[in-house]
Amino acid sequence: MALQGKAALAMWWDISPDMLNEFQDWHSHEHFRERLGIPGFHRATRWRSADGGEAIFVLYELQDHAVLSSPAYLARLNSPTPWSTKMAPHHRNMVRSQCHVLTSVGGSVAGSALTVRFSPETGQEAEMLGALKKLVAVLPAQAGCTGAHVLRHEAPDIAQTTEQRIRGGDGFADWIMVVTGYEEANLRAIAESELSHKALHRAGAAEVPRWDFFTLCHSAVPADFRE
Repeated sequence: MALQGKAALAMWWDISPDMLNEFQDWHSHEHFRERLGIPGFHRATRWRSADGGEAIFVLYELQDHAVLSSPAYLARLNSPTPWSTKMAPHHRNMVRSQCHVLTSVGGSVAGSALTVRFSPETGQEAEMLGALKKLVAVLPAQAGCTGAHVLRHEAPDIAQTTEQRIRGGDGFADWIMVVTGYEEANLRAIAESELSHKALHRAGAAEVPRWDFFTLCHSAVPADFRE
């Protein structure tokens, strides 16, 4: 099954160890409930750094890109709860990409996830997407792998929100590949072969990509929070 919808919100940030327990309580029990109550939010998934570091990766699967500028979503972004207001400054080094789903095959939820952040060379976007679509078509059938998805950031035409101001501004990743699976070692092998710097450069990547590995913490859909 592919990603649930035509858009996604992909985010990375760091949480210090002394805030991790409260962060996870807030994120699972308040924030996921709140976000999945917004029309168009289909699934929310959180992973932690596979190497025990401070990195967090969150993926929201959305009906379409218009959800990111919808009145219901903006209302939450501009009126954070007291607990959200407390936690927001602890999201360090925030990277937040508001994405179109370019291609998606297989599952989005698995015990391990690899994310690759990159940009195509100018004028190479179509060629790179073609190469990635061929790769996405075959990766989910490989041992240890269950899904592969390519996303492209496009910021909606909205003003800076209250949550962004509290965090101090966000960065973004241009193009993103998310590969999920049940064996981290197999995902690392993919990062060193089909998704290596050399392979991505041949496909049209403009810069040295960033590879990160994560372990699943929590995944939820709206029905999980209905009374």
